[in-house]
Amino acid sequence: MKVNPSTFKELHQPVYVLEERRLRRNLELISNVAKQADIEIILAFKAYALWKTFPIFREYINATTASSLYEAKLGYKEFGAPTHTFSPAYTDYEIDEIAKCSSHLVFNSLSQLNRFGKRAKDINEKLSIGLRVNPEYSEIDTLLYNPCAPGTRFGVSNDKLPNELSQEIEGFHIHCHCENGSDVFERTLTHIEEKFSKWFSQIKWINFGGGHLMTRDGYDIDKLIQVLKAFKAKYPWLKVIMEPGSAFGWQTGPLVSQVVDVVEDKGIKTAILNVSFTCHMPDCLEMPYQPAVRNASIVDDGKQGDISVYRLGGNSCLSGDWMGYWEFDHELQVGENIIFEDMLHYTTVKTNMFNGITHPSLAILKTDETLEILREFTYEDYRSRMD
Repeated sequence: MKVNPSTFKELHQPVYVLEERRLRRNLELISNVAKQADIEIILAFKAYALWKTFPIFREYINATTASSLYEAKLGYKEFGAPTHTFSPAYTDYEIDEIAKCSSHLVFNSLSQLNRFGKRAKDINEKLSIGLRVNPEYSEIDTLLYNPCAPGTRFGVSNDKLPNELSQEIEGFHIHCHCENGSDVFERTLTHIEEKFSKWFSQIKWINFGGGHLMTRDGYDIDKLIQVLKAFKAKYPWLKVIMEPGSAFGWQTGPLVSQVVDVVEDKGIKTAILNVSFTCHMPDCLEMPYQPAVRNASIVDDGKQGDISVYRLGGNSCLSGDWMGYWEFDHELQVGENIIFEDMLHYTTVKTNMFNGITHPSLAILKTDETLEILREFTYEDYRSRMD
């Protein structure tokens, strides 16, 4: 059906809407960066895994990155190419199948490498083995997302590496960014070189992980390309890989929801919606951050008495399933749409069916403004989780 992408007034139930035009814009930018810098940029499933859109991705990129058996199978079976795979810890009962689905396999520790490296290579002789290393430097402010914080469970620090790497190690994997700019990458790269450049002559590739938010407005693309070219000029034998997730799904579409009630207590009005923060927008509570709402502005608690200022409440039984406050230009009415902007990356892969709440559908808005429903969720989806 045709819809108005400004209001989505045709929708009366919650839907995640992926806008194809915006997705292609991101893909074109990322593809151009890869070409100009002569590197490979691949999709990280942990942030975006809507597999029915993979045919669009295949027009621009050739590979994906996985962090588990199921993600590896998704890349191998649905994207149609072996994955670059990293896991904090592989298991004896999954490693063989993961190896079959992967082109690159990164180990988080030397003990995991010693335990599974040869076995994985025997399963898949084309497999390129890598090791995750920890530069002990990150500018991520939110501790929950900082993989280089003291006591981290991620990666091997340089003091634990032998002077001569084992022959099976062909690459280093480094991840220490989260929605950061190219200036942060430039500063981080200095620490990476200081810690690990002595081993660069022994490896074939280096993966700088995700968190490079190159599709965000204001991101300095030219600086990123310049930094990458300078790095490649110093180490021309190293293939450089980056694996952002958010950058692909950034600003590609909203979560459209509806007001089902308005309640008030102690002068605080809450518009209760047919979606849940804890179920359908969990990053808002984890990160935490207050998402943008279309045609509304975020205000502080001081305006809570205004008639057009509302908390927005989810429809789960969790007491903390709410956020606020937003100011609208009118009093909210039952049935009207509340549109949460930028709700495709991370959100769609983190959703859950806590409380058995009806899950938003998944849809794609075609370039001709036709809305195609990709998936509707039913009681059987909830029931099957407990089979």
